[in-house]
Amino acid sequence: MDVLSMTTLLLLLSFLGCCAGQGVLPDGPVDAVLGKSVTLKTLVDIPEYVAISWIHNDGTEATNVATALGDGSFNVNDPYKGRVTMNITNGNLHLEGLLASDNGDYTITIIAQGGTTTGDIHLRVLEPVSDVAITSSLPEAMEHNSTVVLTCAAKGSYLKFAWLMGTKAIVADGKRITLKEEELSSILTITGVLRTDLPTPVTCNATNNLESQKSAPFSLIVHYGPDEVSITPPNPPKFLRSKFNFSLSCASPSSPPATFSWYQNQQLLEVAGPVLTLEAIEKFKLGSAVVEYTCRAKNAKTQREASSPAVSFAVMEAVSGAKVSGPMSVLLAGNSSANLSCGAASGRAQSVRWEQDGAALSPGARRFFSPDMSSMLISPLQKEDNGEFTCMLTNPINTDSASYRMVVNYGPEAALVSGESAVEVDTKVVLTCSAASVPPANFTWKFNGTKTDVKTAQYQIEAARYKNTGMYMCEAHNPVTGKTSNHTHTLSVKEEGALDEGLSDGAIAGIVIAVLIALGAAIALLFFCRQKVPVESPY
Repeated sequence: MDVLSMTTLLLLLSFLGCCAGQGVLPDGPVDAVLGKSVTLKTLVDIPEYVAISWIHNDGTEATNVATALGDGSFNVNDPYKGRVTMNITNGNLHLEGLLASDNGDYTITIIAQGGTTTGDIHLRVLEPVSDVAITSSLPEAMEHNSTVVLTCAAKGSYLKFAWLMGTKAIVADGKRITLKEEELSSILTITGVLRTDLPTPVTCNATNNLESQKSAPFSLIVHYGPDEVSITPPNPPKFLRSKFNFSLSCASPSSPPATFSWYQNQQLLEVAGPVLTLEAIEKFKLGSAVVEYTCRAKNAKTQREASSPAVSFAVMEAVSGAKVSGPMSVLLAGNSSANLSCGAASGRAQSVRWEQDGAALSPGARRFFSPDMSSMLISPLQKEDNGEFTCMLTNPINTDSASYRMVVNYGPEAALVSGESAVEVDTKVVLTCSAASVPPANFTWKFNGTKTDVKTAQYQIEAARYKNTGMYMCEAHNPVTGKTSNHTHTLSVKEEGALDEGLSDGAIAGIVIAVLIALGAAIALLFFCRQKVPVESPY
C-alpha cells in the first residue's frame, strides 16, 4: 500500500474513532509561541508498526499532517512541508514556525499488527506577549477629589496581569481601589486618590504560561496641599533688636510647591516668598508695636489655601549713646541746686534708674524726679551729694548707662589738731591738722599768734626745745567757699625725765582701788576664821 492510500485509510479511522488507546499522549493542552517551535511527544515506544499518522483538526476541518509507514517511508502534507518532522521511532511530531492556524486538536493514529491505537492532544498557539503599557485617565490628579483609572494593555494570548509598586503587589480593597481584568488589559481604579496611594512609580506585568513582559514605570502625579502651615521660629522673642539678623520662614507640604504671602494683623504685606526678614519689616516701617504675623500658603493646582498660627513680636531699637547732663557751674553746699537729666542718642527707654555711687536713689526731702524719671533735681545741695551719679536707661532689648560726677564744694568744717600736749626736750613733735572740705583746705600755722612758714596739714619739730613751748593754731581755708576754721593746740616742752617722775592721776587712782580691794579681802578672811574657831566652856 502506498503512503497516500494509507493516509486516506488512517484519516478514515480517525473519524471513526476505532481502537482508541489510553496513555498514548500526555494530558493537554500544550502551549507554544507563535513563530516558534513545539514537539508533541508520545508516551510510548513503537518498535514495530504498519503506519503512524498525525491529523490536525482546527475545529472546522481535519487535515493530515504527516504519515510514516513501517517500511520507512514518510510523507508530510503540503501545508506543513518544511515545518514538520516526525520521529519514526516514537512518533513525536515536531512543528516549527508555528502559525495561528496551527492551533487546535492533534490526533495520532498508530496501526500495528496487534491493532490500531489513537490519542488526542490540544495545541494552543499563543501570540507573544508584547507592547505592555500603562495609560492614565488623567494627566495629573487632585488629592481627595480625583478618580484615577490606570489601564495596563498588552498584546498576547491567555494573558494575566499583575500591578507592582517596586516589588510589592498592589492589592485592591474592593472599595476605594478596584481591579478589573479583561482579555487584553487590566484596569486599576483609585477613587478619591491620595498622595500615599502610589508614592513611587508602578509597573504592570503581563504574562501567560510561556512569556512575561513588564511595562515601563509609570508615575502618577497627585497634587495636594497646602497642608498645615508652620512658621519658624514658632515662638520668637517678644521684642527684637532693630537691624538684627532675624527672619521668619514659612513652610507647608504641597505639590506643586505653594506660594506664600505674609500678613500683619490680617493686613497683606508687600512681601512675597517663604521668608519674611526683619529688614523688610523695618523697610516698611512696621513692627514698632507688638503685632501678629501670619503666613498664608496657596496651591495653584488644588486652589486650596491655609494659614499658619500667628506669631507676635515688636521691633525695637536698642538704647545707645546714653548721656547725663548736669551743672557746669561751681556748686556750693547749702546754696546751690543741681538738675541732672538723662537721655539716649538712639532708642527709646521704657524705664530709668538713678544711682549714686552704686546705691539706688529715690525721691526724698531734697531730691525730686520728673514723671518719666529722665531728670532729677537736688535742692539744696549738701556735702553728701558729692559722688558719681549713674543713669541707667532700659528697654526690653538692652540697658545703657552714663555717669556724671557731682562736685559739691563745702567747708572747711571745724578744724582739729592732734598730737602730744607735753614732750621732753629733744623729742620729735608731729602735730596734724584736719578739716573736712571740698576742695581740700589750705593750711597755715601760727605759733603764739605769729604766722609761720608751714603750709601743710602737719607741723613738725625734729627736736623740741624749751622755746617750742606755746600755743599752736592751725587755720584751714577753702578757696572756693571762702570759709576758714581754726583750732589751737598747747604744747609743753619739759626737761629730760620730767615726764617719768610721779604717777599720773590714773595710776594713783588704780593703786588706791587695789589697796582698798586687798584690805577688804583681809577683813573678810579674818571674820571667816573667827567664826570657825570653837570657844571652850569655862565650866
